Amino acid sequence: MDEAFLKWGFRAELWAASAAMAVFAAYVALDLARGVSSRHTSTALRAGLASAIALGAGTWAAHFIAVANEPLPFAMGYHGGWVLASLALALVSSLVGVHMSARPQLGVGRVTIAALVLGLGACGVPALGLLALQLSPAPQWNVLLLAGGALAASLFAGLALALVAAQRRRRPHLGLLWQACVALGLGGAISIGNAAVLHAASVPLLTLSFAASRTTPATVAALAALGVPALLALLLMTSVLEGRFRRLLRRTRDEVKRAAQTDRLTELPNRSMVEEALQVAAVRADRQKHRLALVFLNVDGLKAVNESFGQSTGDAVLREVAQRLRKVASSNDVIARAGGDEFVLLLEGNPTQQDATHMVERILGGMNEPCRIDDHEISVSCTVGVAIYPEHGSATRLIAHAAAAMRYAKRTGGASHALFEERMVAGSRDQVELLQDLRRAVAHNELTLHYQPKIHAPSGQITGAEALMRWKHPQRGMVGPHIFIPLAERYGLINSLGNFLIEEVCRQIRAWRDNGLRMRVAINLSVHQLRQADLVERILDALERHHIDPALLTCEITESAAMDDTRVTLQVIERLSAIGVHLSIDDFGTGYSSLSYLRQLAAEELKIDRSFVFDLETSADARAIVDAVVKLAQALGLKVVAEGVETEQQQEILRQLGCNELQGYLFAKPMPPEALMLWAMNDEGPRALDFRPSLFGDTLPQSILPAEAANSAGT
Repeated sequence: MDEAFLKWGFRAELWAASAAMAVFAAYVALDLARGVSSRHTSTALRAGLASAIALGAGTWAAHFIAVANEPLPFAMGYHGGWVLASLALALVSSLVGVHMSARPQLGVGRVTIAALVLGLGACGVPALGLLALQLSPAPQWNVLLLAGGALAASLFAGLALALVAAQRRRRPHLGLLWQACVALGLGGAISIGNAAVLHAASVPLLTLSFAASRTTPATVAALAALGVPALLALLLMTSVLEGRFRRLLRRTRDEVKRAAQTDRLTELPNRSMVEEALQVAAVRADRQKHRLALVFLNVDGLKAVNESFGQSTGDAVLREVAQRLRKVASSNDVIARAGGDEFVLLLEGNPTQQDATHMVERILGGMNEPCRIDDHEISVSCTVGVAIYPEHGSATRLIAHAAAAMRYAKRTGGASHALFEERMVAGSRDQVELLQDLRRAVAHNELTLHYQPKIHAPSGQITGAEALMRWKHPQRGMVGPHIFIPLAERYGLINSLGNFLIEEVCRQIRAWRDNGLRMRVAINLSVHQLRQADLVERILDALERHHIDPALLTCEITESAAMDDTRVTLQVIERLSAIGVHLSIDDFGTGYSSLSYLRQLAAEELKIDRSFVFDLETSADARAIVDAVVKLAQALGLKVVAEGVETEQQQEILRQLGCNELQGYLFAKPMPPEALMLWAMNDEGPRALDFRPSLFGDTLPQSILPAEAANSAGT
């Protein structure tokens, strides 16, 4: 039977070169496949394509190297189309195999599919290579051997990919030894498939190659033996250089990240680092059903140390505190500097409240010993707050809650500790929500103004009004200015509120004037507005745009604001007075006025604080203070206004003491501008009061005089 077929004349060295080519191609393909797991799509696609080219080219070259010596006893040649088809099949099968095995989590199903594709490709490429010889008569195939070869090649490929899957469970990339073992498996699969196909093909006697006149075996063999290795070497060199570049980039990125997350002064992690560690620890704690404890520490009196001994000494104290924290903390604890004079200690290992308290006691005890710095002995104490996860909040709020506990302990005297309770942040959370609502109210013009009349004390006539800001919250209802004005001052919204007040008052004065009511209106200026460089220009611009006589606007400045920065305040008051605006000193008697400074102010009136008015009926001291203020104002030629008048007896006392104007709930509560207009025009108001004649008609601008001058002038 065998005599009817030609005998293949393979050479052992060519088989060895073919196997080496297959292993080398597999090694290069695995090296290139490292980039397939990249998060950048373009990098992953490029790496996958390069890996498939390397493995496909090696599979193709392994066959043509094995048959490079023309192992059949007749002239041979290759049909170019079939050669290209075999190369295309090698590339496609390799591409599918690489794609199926590229996932980080390589399951059994994907391993099986990838192994079958690679095994079939290892057999299909040499089969097409034999078809490229165009033998006639055609070879006879041993189907059993062919199927067994395909199965063996798939099994070897599957074992190799199983090694990849096992290694990936421990680390994302293969080590060099594992990579070499996997390359042997994949190279073995290619060699087995090639050998099985060649030995399964029996070539009959008198067979000829009808492609002998076309591409010569020497040309294809040279391309397989020289061109493909050169390509693989180039791809490997590219992969090695790219790997080194990635490692260098990763190391540089890690160093930059470490520098960005390390406090330079204490060489501890900074706040961003501990926040990241806290998130990771919280995930781990959730999985293990464990607790975390966060200790927030503040160094007491560091500002005094900086002011007394200098910034360098304060820095040395912080370094000493960091060193002492390292001594009391365990190796598993995370210590960080949260900023300034604050430190954070994260405790893992399922600590109880007692464990956290014990750690705090150790910290406080370790801080008792004085620091010796530059021949100075400096005592150090700390205030500590503790929060437990998850009992005291989510991981994102744990630092804030521990800080709130620390602030609570500091309010009770400091040098102690406190465990977080919900009440410690209830007010702060409400304030944050209210601040957000206030920002929205300012942006959407949701604030309104109400006006409270001022009464001429001797005659009982209305002489003007004070503009008071109101905020009707959609959920909370009416929010008083004593709540939102301090909030605006603290968080930088007061200038926006002040600008709205100036504009709205001038608009309202114009609206009243167009309806026949010539009303003087007072507005309050905060200390923050006095520091606005363009305050006077804003007021003047609003007056001019609405065609308002400056004499119809009174600016009230609190006594404490006037004394806060006397030089700046004096300049602002002088400029306001120069454009014709009236000036008033509000809440007089509650601050620490300098009489010599008061004498320099271009103010025209003083407003007595309501706290003195409230006690007029029962306190001789209050009456004495009001009497003194009135006499002082009269001596300086200033008008006196008393606010907060709520009873007839208070009104009578203030009149007897010589106050010029009164203001309070006794006469009217603050009301919308429409209500004040109705009162003025139709006498629809809270009580029967007259509006001064000068408030109506096309009269010339005139100031409101003190009571005596007003009576003599007949106004």
